[in-house]
Formats: sequence, C-alpha cells, structure tokens
Amino acid sequence: MSIPQIKTLGELKKSGYQPKSVKDEIRKNLISKLQKQESTFNGIIGYEETVIPDVERALLSRHNILFLGLRGQAKTRMARQMIELLDEYVPVIEGSEINDDPLNPISIHAKDLIAQHDDETPIAWIHRSERYGEKLATPDVSVADLIGDIDPIKAANLRLSFADERVIHYGIIPRSNRGIFVINEIPDLQARIQVALFNILEEGDVQIRGFKLRMPLDILFVFTANPEDYTNRGSIVTPLKDRIESQILTHYPKTIETALTITEQEADILKEQQAKVQLSDLLKRLIEQISFEARSSELVDKKSGVSARLSISAFENAVSSAERRALINKENHTQVWISDMIGLIPSITGKIELVYEGEQEGPYQVAMNLLDKAIRSQFIQYFPNPETLKKKRNQQAAEENPYRSITSWFDKGNSLNLLFHTKDEDKIQQLYKVDGLHALVKKYFKQANEKDAALLMEFVLHGLASFSMISKKILESRIEFKDLMGSMLGNTTSFADDELEGDDFN
Repeated sequence: MSIPQIKTLGELKKSGYQPKSVKDEIRKNLISKLQKQESTFNGIIGYEETVIPDVERALLSRHNILFLGLRGQAKTRMARQMIELLDEYVPVIEGSEINDDPLNPISIHAKDLIAQHDDETPIAWIHRSERYGEKLATPDVSVADLIGDIDPIKAANLRLSFADERVIHYGIIPRSNRGIFVINEIPDLQARIQVALFNILEEGDVQIRGFKLRMPLDILFVFTANPEDYTNRGSIVTPLKDRIESQILTHYPKTIETALTITEQEADILKEQQAKVQLSDLLKRLIEQISFEARSSELVDKKSGVSARLSISAFENAVSSAERRALINKENHTQVWISDMIGLIPSITGKIELVYEGEQEGPYQVAMNLLDKAIRSQFIQYFPNPETLKKKRNQQAAEENPYRSITSWFDKGNSLNLLFHTKDEDKIQQLYKVDGLHALVKKYFKQANEKDAALLMEFVLHGLASFSMISKKILESRIEFKDLMGSMLGNTTSFADDELEGDDFN
C-alpha cells in the first residue's frame, strides 16, 4: 500500500510503518546522500571544505545548531535547505495542530481522537516543505508567540475551564513539532524569552501558564546570530548557548572566483537585459573587488561585515546603468563601461556600516574610494604595476615605461572628457585620441576585439589615475582626465564652478 492510500491508523499499523525522530530521520537521509556522494546543500558555494562538513558532522551527531557569522553569509539559506534531508512525507493525526505522530500522540486532541475511533482514526500526510518553521527574533517576541498561551475565546466557545488543556493556543514552536524550527538573530530575543527555551532544548517539552503537561516535542532547532561583539541589542544568554550542541562559524568568500560564482548565481538579470547588455569578466571582477576592499577598509566597520548582497546589487545596477544609457541613445546593444560604475554607488552606500572616521569622510566619498581601490587592485592583474615603474629612476627604466606616451600626451596639455551618456561609437573614437593608449592595450591583449580593446583602454586611464600618474575628476555629467600637475596647479575654480560635480576619484 502506497503512502497516499493510507488513510487510517489501522492501515498505518498494517503497513509496518516505524516512526523516527526528526534528528534520526535527517541522520538517516544524510548518511544516504554521503554514501551516494550527492551534494548536501545545493547552491551553497565556498563552504565545501569549511562550513558544510561542520554542518554534516553536527547533523550526524543529532545536534541542535547555531550558525554564527556576519550578515550575508547564507546562514538562513543553509537552515532552509535542511528540509531536503527530511522524509518526503510523514503521517500525522488528521486535524492535529502539532503534527501528532499517530503511533505516539502527545496532544489531548490526538489522544481523545484515538480513544474514540481506535484503528479508524483518520490519518493525514504532510510534505517535508510543511515541516519547517522560522521566526525572526525581535525584541517584541513573547513567550506566547513561541510556546503558547491560554485562549480565553476558545475557553468561552467550548465552555471549558481555564484548567482544561484544550484551551491552550499553541505557539510556533509546538506547531513545528516533528520538523525543523529556525530562530534568526537569536541575540535580539529578550533574555527572559531565551530562558523560556531552556526547557525545550534540555527536556524537549513545554510548559504553558503552569499547566502540568508534558509534551516531548520532536524538533531540530537551528539558530542564527551575528557575533556577539557586533550587536549592541543583546547577546545569547550563556545557559542557552551551552545547550546548543554545535556552534558553526560561517565566513565570506575567500577568493574572487568563489565570489564571482555566487554573484552570478544570485543576481536577478532579465533575459532582455542579457540580450542588450554585455558585462565583461573585467567588470565582474571589479565589482567583486569592491566587496573585498570594503571588508579590509579601515573606514568600514568590520564587526558589521559587508554582505555578499553588495556585489549582487552592484552587479544588477551595473547592467541597469548600461541598459539605461543604451535606451537613452536608442542603441540595441551595449557593454558596461568603467564609467558606468558610478551607478554602483547606491549599491555600496546602503551595504556598509562606517566607523567614526568613515562617517567624517561621508558614505559617498567612502564608496568612491572603494571603487578606486578596486580599480587599483585589479589593474595590476592586467597591466604592469605603475608603482614598480615609479621606483625605477634611471633612464633605461623611463624608456621602458609602457605608459610613457600616454602620460606625455596629457603632459602636453591635452585632456579627455568622457560623458556618462555618450554612445559607444563616440566613446571609442574619443579613447583613440590618446596617444599610445590603443597600442598599449594591443601589446598586452593581442586577441581583443574592438569593444574589448576600447574597454581596456578606458580601464588603463582609470588605472593610471588610481596610481596618480594622471588626474581624474568625477563631474556631474562626465569624467575628466588631465595631466596630474596641471590639474593640481591650475583650474582651481573650475571644479567648484562645475559643482556638485563631484570629487577626486582618488
């Protein structure tokens, strides 16, 4: 007899069904996956050798789990994926609020129903997707929300005494019986509410308003939290933390390649955007580098962290910046240019928490500095390091300088203004005006086509500016490149006149 056809307690007994606890169920299915060498947590990238093995060990040990890590480290996503380790369907007493096991009922409703109907007691089957409960901890969460309370309306309607167990309204934890229950940001729970969780974790039962009832709940608890020294709102009380058997530390991607994979997987880019806008590997790496620079910046609060959502939203904004420009210019196809990265500022300022010095600089300027540092870090992956050339003072080194003709062109008083909304063809023509720029790109990237070469030419200008070999100013409608000394000594009023027209990029 197949599972959907089993409708009564008697049929369930005849089928030979043997109940298992949630933790035993997960352990059994995890063992099966490991033996078959199947992926345990699909779509979780960068944790293959660190977090995932720790989680698997904890589940094999039948532990409750605390994920401890900064924001944007896939803590909740991993918890949600644990439902894939549950059996597809399990039987419950039909109408039970707390998913009573037909062979081991714990609620008064289930016990009364079985006493009345015996083997004819109706059975329902719940899918594993229904065996998951989640609560975001906030200071206003009460014991009644989590565990339950007396329902006076139910008592009045049923004409029952408040001493009758049937007047209890169960909270979200009992309703997650025989499943997985997740509490996100556990330090945000008031200490007295955390204390109420002790007995559930230690004894597996609940106590509501002094009722003398024992309800051995069968739940896998998963908690998530930021490191305690980050949040000023509270911390995990020590006795509760002591009862959570496994504490697992999460982390940010350790390499650009890992971060790239995560961002491309998570970014929500429409097909029409993909058809219209090309995003090169260079731009993708620059976007990821911004997050890496932010996490190491002295102006950004490291205790708060820099979420992977920064790169994801920046990725989406980069595509949208290019798309908007193409729509304005009535172009059918375009690519994301370095100058389009000015459109990433809103993705950065909303994702970083600044220390005092950063607040003094201002979020806009900090974001611009992070962009500049990202360009600087990635530039030396593509072209010779200008810092190395600066240290060589002899004549031969000067002659070997691959950037000499470019900087000389600017030294002669020439300047280049790249409008943010210019057409691709016009931008390419402007870039070709700079002596030696195209030749430099072709020297190091012989196979680059016209658009790739043009993007690299623009990248060279931004890179030289980040190493203070030429000047760059971000103005309201354009980016202006000049020679460094001329920019410092002259035109001191033009910037103010062009206002709000921006700041130095570096």
